[in-house]
Amino acid sequence: MHRLFVAIRPPADQRGNLLSLMDGVERARWQSDDQLHLTLRFIGEVDRHRANDIADALGAIRFAPFHVHLSGVGAFDRKGVVDTLWAGVKPRDPLAALHRKIDRACVSVGLPPESRAYLPHVTLARFGRAGGLIDPFLARHAALTGAPFRVDRFALFESRLGHQGAIYHAIADYDANGAAQTPLE
Repeated sequence: MHRLFVAIRPPADQRGNLLSLMDGVERARWQSDDQLHLTLRFIGEVDRHRANDIADALGAIRFAPFHVHLSGVGAFDRKGVVDTLWAGVKPRDPLAALHRKIDRACVSVGLPPESRAYLPHVTLARFGRAGGLIDPFLARHAALTGAPFRVDRFALFESRLGHQGAIYHAIADYDANGAAQTPLE
């Protein structure tokens, strides 16, 4: 089985900007540089045949390149306990349009449609069941901003869980006009 998601890797300078924020929150499991990405669609576990169908469907997506930038920070919680710290990405509209195209491609090969509202973000840290005290971090970085960067490609990633957390590997790369694909083996 392959655990997949579709994402954009921010450029190195923006990832460096994000890495510089990662401190001062107890119990935070900070993301490494290799883990920083802007998720466009979480897919989950699929077999090799379905994974290759997804890779093919994503190759049919075309979009006009656009620019986005980092904007602010926030958190997700589960049942009132913080489980994720993130950096926002704006503007939302072109990312949401690309997200919808990717979602339609996934649905076309038999996946259920995405049920959650799309909120563009880059995960900075995750927490265990105890959560963490994040208010000082949120206040300190509320005005986070970054230089605009061009979105002209996205990738299909595989996530493998290891002792040090998830390891992400790009298995297919797509530009705005289609894809140079590497099928799963």
